[in-house]
Amino acid sequence: MNSKELKSISPDQTIAFQGELGAYSHLACSVVFPKMHSLPCTSFEDVFAAVNDGIAKLAMLPIENSVAGRVADIHYLMPASKLYIIGEFFERVKHHLLTVSGACLEDIKFVYSHAHALGQCRNFIRTYGLKTIVTPDTAGAAAEVALKNDKKIAAIASKLAGQIYGLDSLAINIEDAKHNTTRFLIMSRDAIQPDPCNAPCITTFIFLVRNISAALYKALGGFATNGINMTKLESYQINGDFSATQFYVDIEGHPKDTKVCLALEELNFFSREVRILGVYPAHPYRFKI
Repeated sequence: MNSKELKSISPDQTIAFQGELGAYSHLACSVVFPKMHSLPCTSFEDVFAAVNDGIAKLAMLPIENSVAGRVADIHYLMPASKLYIIGEFFERVKHHLLTVSGACLEDIKFVYSHAHALGQCRNFIRTYGLKTIVTPDTAGAAAEVALKNDKKIAAIASKLAGQIYGLDSLAINIEDAKHNTTRFLIMSRDAIQPDPCNAPCITTFIFLVRNISAALYKALGGFATNGINMTKLESYQINGDFSATQFYVDIEGHPKDTKVCLALEELNFFSREVRILGVYPAHPYRFKI
């Protein structure tokens, strides 16, 4: 897309993501918002800036993966971004072995991809005795394989990356863990709270406690006594300060729910700097058996 075409796209129709075209974040954008223009950004900081500066209306950001764990950068950057979480999306990660046209498995000697993707396909890589080459991201690996046009190299990336860079899917679903799933957060400059009567909700917030005995127990006690399900609790130090700890929390429920309201009141009493980052509909994936 040339610069003139980019200028003609309204920011209200743009969603930003980190990575190159064909990245799994790009795939998530195309699934959830197929009619919006997906804007690739070099870094997570650039994604947040694109929304804050009005270049994009929304951001699609990976928060955790069922194999690789949390995306640490997002946890640190999100509280300072001034953006709000307005939705979530769970994407099943399906890794493809992408090659130039005419290649076969016997030809492949090297495989390019992001370190996490390579780690998630260890069994396949070991089975075929491939030498791994780490790249900054999966889509970039696909672009490099297309550029080199060499039957001896392949990339591990999404099906979308193969389509964008004109590569063949020589093998599909080559990941070791079939539960491999990434959770994404959809973020906006404006908070949009859903009606708690329409669908189950998730509330995400952060708070600080001092590193003293029973501080966390007291702060979170109200959620236990009110029967609030806490689905995520992460802790991390802020600015190298070991005297206080910041916590990131997901709970089931809406602040307007009586029990959630009571639990948050107790949290405010025993902690400080409580800030709600978003209230949004729970994705159906959460309720899969």
